[in-house]
Amino acid sequence: MSDALAKRLDALEVRVAYQDETIETLNKTITSQWSEIDALNRRVAELRERLADAESRTVTQPSSEKPPHY
Repeated sequence: MSDALAKRLDALEVRVAYQDETIETLNKTITSQWSEIDALNRRVAELRERLADAESRTVTQPSSEKPPHY
């Protein structure tokens, strides 16, 4: 094998090693972000449900108290 070809092969192997490391890091980051997004989506759904419950109680149970400006 020629010296130039060996150098090219070594350079390619180094690049592949760095690319593998980068891909693994990106994969871990994406997995972590999706977990966080799923948790946030569940929290938003929970808060929407609580808001809907609060709004329905307000509409169905009008207060007998007069507003403070009266």
